[in-house]
Amino acid sequence: MTPARRVLAVGGLVGPAAFVAAWSVLGATRADYSPIDDAISRLAASGTSTRVGMSAGFGVFGAGMSLYAAALRSALPGPAWTMAVATGVATLGVAALPLGTSLGDTPHAAAAAAGYASLAALPLVASRSLARRGRRGWARYSTVTGVVSGACVLATFLGPASGLLQRAGLTVVDFWVMGSAVQILRRAQGYGPVPQGRT
Repeated sequence: MTPARRVLAVGGLVGPAAFVAAWSVLGATRADYSPIDDAISRLAASGTSTRVGMSAGFGVFGAGMSLYAAALRSALPGPAWTMAVATGVATLGVAALPLGTSLGDTPHAAAAAAGYASLAALPLVASRSLARRGRRGWARYSTVTGVVSGACVLATFLGPASGLLQRAGLTVVDFWVMGSAVQILRRAQGYGPVPQGRT
């Protein structure tokens, strides 16, 4: 693996780690904020003391996912990498369109919804390619991850503890991304270079 591709794959480690660290640490610093009941985006809302830190967390995650997408495209055939690109771009949109601005909350909500949907879809889309390349254990893990993530995010609209459910739904995929990035870095079976002409 070339140094450039190694840097791209590392984005799948740094981005999710920075994102989880940001909401974990910043959420504990505000007495008026509940990680169980409040959405992560509230930490980056306009006028809050945690806006800069959480916006940086979103930014690092968005950039990291975009780099990781390029590594995934080289390592795994199929359209999974496009889900990683969509997540990265949408997350950068979330950072650029915080809650509580003169634009209203609709643009932020649209970017967040796109980010959630593409992130949950990422392991589901990857599972087929992994199965075809003989990584059936990883394929099953990917399917379960996508289903759990999607269920958690949908459940945030249905009842209490929406903040906790959101964090659970995002974090299970964050760990999947980090695990797949390690697989790419190790050039593990099923994550080798994609033959020319295949995507």
